[in-house]
Amino acid sequence: MAMQPARVKFRKMQRGNRAGLAYRGSSISFGQFGLMALERCWMDSKQIESARVAISREMKRHGKLWIRIFPQQSFTKKPLETRMGKGKAPLEGWVAVVRPANILFEVDGVTEAVARNCMRLAASKLPIKTKFISRHAHAAS
Repeated sequence: MAMQPARVKFRKMQRGNRAGLAYRGSSISFGQFGLMALERCWMDSKQIESARVAISREMKRHGKLWIRIFPQQSFTKKPLETRMGKGKAPLEGWVAVVRPANILFEVDGVTEAVARNCMRLAASKLPIKTKFISRHAHAAS
């Protein structure tokens, strides 16, 4: 089951703003190692889920995983070959707005080599460039 909000209050959302850097959610808060976004995108709930599965399979149920992004932005899409007008399109899916410096995933309880491999596999599932970071190296810089 793909991630999405439990319920939404009322209307369809507007596209919003993706500009700027992430100033919240840009440091490691829970684990020892993390995956940081270097580009901006709308990350689909399916992409987040496939990265999560890749990480948890590689960790073989050792350690702990935190998902730091959540798809709470809805987006709409008109059907193909539809004329303009006739109102806003029906809901198509849910996305997380990802900005550069966002921490996407964090892991703890595994060695750095395992964590690095987990994040490499997760990064291959994502549509953006990412960077592996650790709490020690990140706190020093």
